Amino acid sequence: MTFVINQGCCKDSSCIPVCPVQCIRPRPGDPDFTTAEQLYIDPATCIDCGACMDECPVNAIDSEFDLSEQSADYLDINAEYFEANPIAESLPPDLVYRKLPAGRTELSVAIVGSGPAACYAAGELSDIKGVTVSMFERLPTPFGLVRAGVAPDHPRTKQIANRFGSVLARPGVRCFFNTEVGRDITIDELLEHHHAVLWAGGADDDRRLGIPGEELPGCFSAREFVAWYNGHPDFTGHRFDLTGRRAVVLGNGNVALDAARVLARPVGALEPTDIAPHAVELLGASRVEDVVVAARRGPEHAAYTTGELLALDSTEGVALRAVAGEADSLAGRTDRQAAVVRAAAGREPGAEDDGERTITLRYGLTPVSVNGDGAVESVTFRRADGSTETIETSFVLRAVGYRGRSVAGLPFDDVTGTLPHRNGAVYDPESGMPVVGVYCAGWIKRGANGMIGSNRTDSAESVEALLNDLAGGRLTDPVHDVEHLAKLVAERNPDLVDKHAWTRIDQAERRLGREAGRARVKLVSVAELLAASRVTS
Repeated sequence: MTFVINQGCCKDSSCIPVCPVQCIRPRPGDPDFTTAEQLYIDPATCIDCGACMDECPVNAIDSEFDLSEQSADYLDINAEYFEANPIAESLPPDLVYRKLPAGRTELSVAIVGSGPAACYAAGELSDIKGVTVSMFERLPTPFGLVRAGVAPDHPRTKQIANRFGSVLARPGVRCFFNTEVGRDITIDELLEHHHAVLWAGGADDDRRLGIPGEELPGCFSAREFVAWYNGHPDFTGHRFDLTGRRAVVLGNGNVALDAARVLARPVGALEPTDIAPHAVELLGASRVEDVVVAARRGPEHAAYTTGELLALDSTEGVALRAVAGEADSLAGRTDRQAAVVRAAAGREPGAEDDGERTITLRYGLTPVSVNGDGAVESVTFRRADGSTETIETSFVLRAVGYRGRSVAGLPFDDVTGTLPHRNGAVYDPESGMPVVGVYCAGWIKRGANGMIGSNRTDSAESVEALLNDLAGGRLTDPVHDVEHLAKLVAERNPDLVDKHAWTRIDQAERRLGREAGRARVKLVSVAELLAASRVTS
């Protein structure tokens, strides 16, 4: 028997060191680690010990005998990886046991952000004796896109929050939530109270299409829509018109497929999840019958993963279609992505497997304009042969990528939407000199790409750069301690949420979920969140 890694894999890599026969690939440092869709277990080498399953933070590993019907393909998917990448016998990767440099007994670091990159960095740092961490988050709630970006019908992926929660609970980690750096406290003030600042604020802006009409009412970024249905306080007030028959999603990455699935899936399947209550109400009244997912290039260049496509294809109540001529480039390919798209292209309207709604995959369509008189009415596309096609719709989502936003007082690369850095150490490209004591991790460091677990190796690199600078005497000792900082923040921000207040919010949402028969009922306004944070009984 073998164990199998399935769709929920976040590439956290926690499973790799515990495997006694090292049959999990790729490993951090392998040439394809950053590009692989997930990790895989070699069925020919696995000894059925189950150590990987116990370690996985998102429960994405199952015995082959326990695979659901929906995940059955993953037994072959794991095996096929090793057919193309034969396993080479090797020792487990060396475990890194960090300690402070000789002569140093203390290190204090402020981390801005509380998403995956921030939590992984806090974990790396707080593992070291003598290190204390202060985490700053402008929202009353932590975990970034784990809370506000992961689709509600992916509950396994959201389980990574349990591991991050254990990091926040550590005695050496202090939490300053509902506290905005730049408003309540400055970076310079953080450096006065810490040896270093690590910016892990993510990417909270959007890439643009640069075409006429994308500012019309009815055209939104997928980031806005995803944050809205996940209950992000900044987007609760957004209004989406789902009274039209068709929605168009521009882009074909995983975010595009998530948004399309949420739009098309019967709302009854979403109600038990932690989707925001206002989203359940609007999606329940939606008249959308067809969601068109339009990609610039052919299906062989698709940015979505095999797992997301398989999940979409098996979504109950939804029929997946494609246009036959647009899938011709897949001829001769035998992989699962090709098989799913070819099957979708062979479905005709009215076929037995048609669902209540359809998702139609389109390829080779470059958007040239969003059209409408005061609101979206259609989108015009150009094909490779120069011809055009106009698709009628009243609702358009731009799913062409997230983008980092500039940080006041720090250098910024406007082309890549990232902070200029060397292995995570921020520097000024004009002078070539480092910004002493400032580091970065996550999407603001490498751009909006990769999975949740990609932030683990990313953050480890930044922590290593920080420790090297400490050892080299390049960091300045703080003028004040963290207790002084806590008093300063509390004076300026009476609505500060610490880790205990966040626990009260978490407990309140779970309690509401139990009462409603749901995983969790999210509080979706800052006022509601703060009220819950103050309830002590």
